[in-house]
This record gives sequence, C-alpha cells and structure tokens, in this order.
Amino acid sequence: MVRLHCFGQSGNSFKVAFLLRALEAPFEAVHVDFLAGVTTTPDWRDENNEMGEAPILEDGALRLTQSGAILTYLAGKHGRFAGATDSERLEVLRWLLYDNHKFTSYFATYRFNKSWGKAAPDPAVSAFLLSRIESAFTIVDKHLATRDWIVGDSPTIADFSLSGYHFYPREEHGIDIPARWPHLAAWVERLKRLPRWADPYDVMPGTRIPPRW
Repeated sequence: MVRLHCFGQSGNSFKVAFLLRALEAPFEAVHVDFLAGVTTTPDWRDENNEMGEAPILEDGALRLTQSGAILTYLAGKHGRFAGATDSERLEVLRWLLYDNHKFTSYFATYRFNKSWGKAAPDPAVSAFLLSRIESAFTIVDKHLATRDWIVGDSPTIADFSLSGYHFYPREEHGIDIPARWPHLAAWVERLKRLPRWADPYDVMPGTRIPPRW
C-alpha cells in the first residue's frame, strides 16, 4: 500500500492526500510530528528526507518528496488530472512552479508564523508576506474570473497544488479571502464538491492545535 508521511496542519501534505482520495487510491497516513521539531533532527533527515520536510510518498521501493513531484508522479501513474494535451501538461507544470515559488510559499509561511511560531510574528515580516500574498492571490483570482479550473476544462494537479492551504480555518491565517478574492474562494468551493474531498484535519493524523498568536 502507498504510505503518505504527513501531518494535519500541512497543506502541502493535503495536496497529495486530496489527490489520492480523488483517485480512489488507498493509502496509509504516517504521522510526522513536525510541530514538535522531529524533522529538524539529523536521524530523521537521514532516514526520511534530507530536506527536512513533509510530505513523503512511499510506493513500493519508490520514495518521493516535494508535493509537486509527488502530484506529477501520481497523475502519470493513474492517467488522471495531468492535463489532456501536451500543451496543457506544460501549463500545469507552469502553475505548479508558480504555486511552490509564490502562491503557497508566502501564504503558508504567514499562516505558520501566526499560528505556531515560537514568538509573536515580526510586524515587518508579516507586512512583507501580506504584500506578496496580495500579489499572488490577485493573479490567481483574475485567472479564475473567466474559468472554473486552473488549466483546461476540468481539474488537474494544478488545482490540487494551489488549493492545498485553502481548506483550513480562517482563524489560522486571519485573512478574509472570500471578501478580497471572490473568484479564488468560489474555486475552493468547487474543489470541495469533488468526490471524496474531506477536511484536512479529518484526513491526516496529528492533534489540531489552536493558533498561538
């Protein structure tokens, strides 16, 4: 059986769990105690992932890290959600790269600092991250103003990737996304209607921890 090393707070892990569920591909969720610092230890990194991150996918002898690589592998293996044509698949890759570099990157960092950082967020850092979130979210909101999905006429792994952190409660990030980016918010609701979607905290292991700040 496929094993997914993950934890409840990880939107990057949920991208993969969401896709596996949509593919109706059984998997075992293996808890990574990220918030306790396990991924910073040399032993964990030597045994699991030198990058010190989740998710990790195990499929037989294959071990993959980085959500974009995992999503691409699963879409190819199952022949679904990769894009219908060569041009669509390149467009999917373009959005995967944009997601990891900007769309998820700034938002996930802002959310982590607000909810589970060891010290109260630095206002200057928060202001910088919010400015980058504003830019990235506005680009995606505009893109979705005239279409239902990121690429093509049906969901692809681009949608699974970009949406990963958007199924968590607003209290964890404090941003009123529907009020500021209505097309983005409507897209998230469409994704929730896909078969076998479920809340990240119901899908992945670990204790739900209230925001600290």
